[in-house]
Amino acid sequence: MGAQTKERDDLDAGEIHDILRNDRRRLAIKCLREHDGPLSVRDLSEDVATRETGESPAPRDKRRSVYVSLHQTHLPKLDELGIVDYDTDEKEVRLRDRAAEITTYMEVVPRYGITWAEYYLVLGILGFGTVLAASLGTPLLGAIGTPAVATTYLLVLTGSAAFHVRSQDREFFEGLRA
Repeated sequence: MGAQTKERDDLDAGEIHDILRNDRRRLAIKCLREHDGPLSVRDLSEDVATRETGESPAPRDKRRSVYVSLHQTHLPKLDELGIVDYDTDEKEVRLRDRAAEITTYMEVVPRYGITWAEYYLVLGILGFGTVLAASLGTPLLGAIGTPAVATTYLLVLTGSAAFHVRSQDREFFEGLRA
């Protein structure tokens, strides 16, 4: 596994952009991030084909096309760059730690149309506004009380941050368990 892997510390910007410019490679990385441990190339190709077509299961020809391109092109490239370990004999693939280098670049346009930075900005503005309104004694928020409003806001912020970290980097929580 990974016999030709580069031993450098960091990927350069050109390599990162080359990896991410291909939809199928991005989907493969995303699928691998969502699974714990190794995946068979067959399971990975079915998952990628399902996401590409929006059909479950994806048509047989599409699954075959995805399998061949992953096996012959994309997985060997990702293995060479140290993003995955691809065992061609066992037909298994798993993400390596180095994959974390490119996941920050994968958030360019998230699923819901706003970035995490935009989400936190809106959350901060809303939180500031509601705490200010509570402290000024507006009818509903004033009755609840500023400490309760601030605590609720902090719980929402903490929950959002925990979800963000969990969705971006599973290793963070695995390190806490050790």
